[in-house]
Amino acid sequence: MRPMALKLTRGLWLWAGSLALALLAVFPLTAATRAIAVLTLLGLVALAWRRAGRRAAALGESLTLAGHTSLPPAAYPKPVVLVCGDGLASLFGVTAVEQLTLHLTKDGCYVRVPELEQLPSVTAGLMALRPEWGAQLSVMFVVNPAEHTDTAVLAGQIRAFSYQVGLVRKRGVVLPLLLASYLQASRGEGPWFSWQAGEGSPSVRAAGACVSLADWQRQSADSATRAGRLHTSVQLNSVAAWLNEAVLPHFARGETRHCGSLPWVCAMTLVPVLPQAVAGNLWQQWLRNKLALVDARQAEPGEGARLPFPDPLLHLLPVQGRLSPLRRASVIASWLFALAGVVALSSSAWQNTLLVRQITDDLRRYTSIPPTGQRDRPEFALREEAFAQLRQDALRLDHYYRQGAPLALGLGLYRGEPLRTQVLATIAGHRHPATAPIPAGSPRPVRLDSLSLFGTGSARLKPGSTKVLVNALVGIKAQPGWLIVIAGHTDATGNAGHNLQLSRARAAAVHDWMKHMGDIPDSCFAVQGFGASQPIASNDTEAGRAANRRVDIRLVPEVGACVLPMPGPDVQPPVAFRDIHVLREGALHGNSDLSVAAR
Repeated sequence: MRPMALKLTRGLWLWAGSLALALLAVFPLTAATRAIAVLTLLGLVALAWRRAGRRAAALGESLTLAGHTSLPPAAYPKPVVLVCGDGLASLFGVTAVEQLTLHLTKDGCYVRVPELEQLPSVTAGLMALRPEWGAQLSVMFVVNPAEHTDTAVLAGQIRAFSYQVGLVRKRGVVLPLLLASYLQASRGEGPWFSWQAGEGSPSVRAAGACVSLADWQRQSADSATRAGRLHTSVQLNSVAAWLNEAVLPHFARGETRHCGSLPWVCAMTLVPVLPQAVAGNLWQQWLRNKLALVDARQAEPGEGARLPFPDPLLHLLPVQGRLSPLRRASVIASWLFALAGVVALSSSAWQNTLLVRQITDDLRRYTSIPPTGQRDRPEFALREEAFAQLRQDALRLDHYYRQGAPLALGLGLYRGEPLRTQVLATIAGHRHPATAPIPAGSPRPVRLDSLSLFGTGSARLKPGSTKVLVNALVGIKAQPGWLIVIAGHTDATGNAGHNLQLSRARAAAVHDWMKHMGDIPDSCFAVQGFGASQPIASNDTEAGRAANRRVDIRLVPEVGACVLPMPGPDVQPPVAFRDIHVLREGALHGNSDLSVAAR
């Protein structure tokens, strides 16, 4: 991205940070992860804000103008040409290498680039100070054959220039190229001769007019002028041939083609004095090799002579169709918004896919387990566990239905409503196995509150639970041949699998205590755990959840299943039964933590 105004750059960073914060609100992250991500993002935005300010300040300080001059205003409408290559001292005068020199004419502004390596930094500095000039910038590379004696050195200079232009292009600034050449002639200053890309013959540009080379020759007023123009045409053809052979191929070499580009305009003019011409230069070598002519004339000193600027050619340089900095920043902001929208929609679509996959798997698991009427079979426990998971899914989908889907599932992509109807229909069709009717005269189940016996999430009996369990023994009045069924139940809070295991563990703890304290054979017991599959109240209220957390003890008439040892003359009955009358009296006077539901 090419440099732009500091305010726009910082504004884009703030906009990008805001979009990233919005994405963090959409992503399904934990609170801790989201907090860390927000802090990291704020730190990155603050760092980018600071670096943008430092970079803008460094770029502005890198432009040191000679002679206490200043850049034209931001609204300057004319071309701005970066000039590098040969003859800079003859164009701008002698200045320090580290300083830039401006030359303003009625047709444009020329900026001297002292060294080829400074072209990227000068371009970046100008764009930082004058971002509005993005469409006006171009570069002029001067190649004077009379200033060189070695073809290889000139080729290396051209390739170095192409490389620097490529670095500028990688930063988003495409500089139209004007290749200019000055040739010394015996006559005074001549017009500018130019070739544009794709043109076969040059055009002559002088006094605001543009004519073909043939028309320019015919417009001569006398024979002397006509002869001079004919001589100039011959020189022009020689210069064009030299450029095509010694200069232009180096712009199109394979290693620089991806960096630079062929000149947009090639131009040449004749000057009476070329201050920096050297003896035995490339132009003299070209004439000797091609025409067998030797130019024995010595180059005139030309101290203080100035070369003309190519003002008549500036209108040929294409004006790039770039957006203004504000519009360009708006385009970038729009693309960032579109990218954030795509990411948010993709995340929402993926989360909806996971939701559908999870609930569909729960439905498939439930329907794959065949129903059974026997509670002691393994299929019964598996089906009840799957049913408990469906109830959790139903609560989740019902919450989304009433409160609205979260951002991670929303954005118009929520797909849970059809599943909610299917899950509710499956739950409504669930049937628990029928419980065998209690025979007449049989004691009714004893229901114990789990929190009176156990701690939250624990299956270890509390120290104060003894009186509750003794009172349960009193109420049961175990009869020989009857099976004692102990069933654990939980509410629907938490994981269904964990609740199922907890209910079984609590029933087993009550079984172990009764077996030990009542000296009852193990064959008299059956231990079951149902988790949250058999609620007796709604799990939507605290009172209902408290009622569902229970241990039920009931007697099942099964003759011969339970045979208690008969006390003999030397055998004392178990402690629990020896003191049953005392325990009953205590229960009647309210000395237990939980009364028997019914006898």
